[in-house]
Amino acid sequence: MATDFRLKQQLPELTDQIVASYSDICSINHLGLCPLPKYEDVIFALEDLKEIMYPGYRRREKLHLANVTYHVGDLIDRLDDNLTTQIARALQHEERVATRVEPCDNGADATDYEAKARAMTLDFLRRIPEIRKVLATDVQAAYDGDPACKNKDEVIFCYPGLEAVTVHRLAHELYKIDVPFIPRMMAEWAHKQTGIDIHPGAEIGNHFFIDHGTGVVIGETCQIGNHVKLYQGVTLGALSFPTDSTGKLVRNVKRHPTLEDRVIIYASATVLGGKTVIGHDSVVGSSVWLTKSVGPHTTVTMEAPKLRMQPGLPEDLDAAANYQI
Repeated sequence: MATDFRLKQQLPELTDQIVASYSDICSINHLGLCPLPKYEDVIFALEDLKEIMYPGYRRREKLHLANVTYHVGDLIDRLDDNLTTQIARALQHEERVATRVEPCDNGADATDYEAKARAMTLDFLRRIPEIRKVLATDVQAAYDGDPACKNKDEVIFCYPGLEAVTVHRLAHELYKIDVPFIPRMMAEWAHKQTGIDIHPGAEIGNHFFIDHGTGVVIGETCQIGNHVKLYQGVTLGALSFPTDSTGKLVRNVKRHPTLEDRVIIYASATVLGGKTVIGHDSVVGSSVWLTKSVGPHTTVTMEAPKLRMQPGLPEDLDAAANYQI
């Protein structure tokens, strides 16, 4: 097919119009000297971290006690460099948002960000042994809580709930030491991979198990105790979003519920509100909508729906529309 050069001649004008929109609509473009954290490098660091969390289950095979030190040492060295770079970029981004001035333009030295980022990275890496201890309890909880599970290897290889919780526990530690931006990038990657949405600010105790997992949402200010089990479609969300006198959202307040130890919440239940507390050893049934606290050892269920059954099958589509079970 011959190229219509008259159409091609319109492209420079179209390009100018698009570029002009970058000045008119500047809230959705990042143009400046200071780069943002690189998404691919953050996820690469996350994969290195998972390799350390579960050695022998991921990329590297034939690991044993004689060679694992070299393997982990190489990963740690790479993580130190990669995370330092990405955290430094995130710190610069945070200052840019706070001051509305490019850090590179206000006299700030890039080495200052790098030094702070390296200290944060080292602080985070020191937490890995404790993170692994908690993840071991999550693996055990999944094995104990699912009769279809044959062994713990199956949990580590196959369970999306563990994948999401693993990423969360790593992202949460970065969140706790005030690393900006990157914890949320990790959390949203896990959300995309698993269908499980856990804000990195949520506090989750040990022996945590999400069964099946798809559609689970856990908000930023949730506090979850030990030995808690959630099923698919559970929402732990905010009841409302308070605003200040100017109509802007009030941030940094508790908006999401608290679940005490040994709580079970079944599929598609919704628990909302920062003042809502589910007492220890309680059970919230499927499809429950709950906006107030319940005491310990409480079972909350919906009234069973009334079923209507009739023999035979509908003969046509009109009848099928009125066919109820």
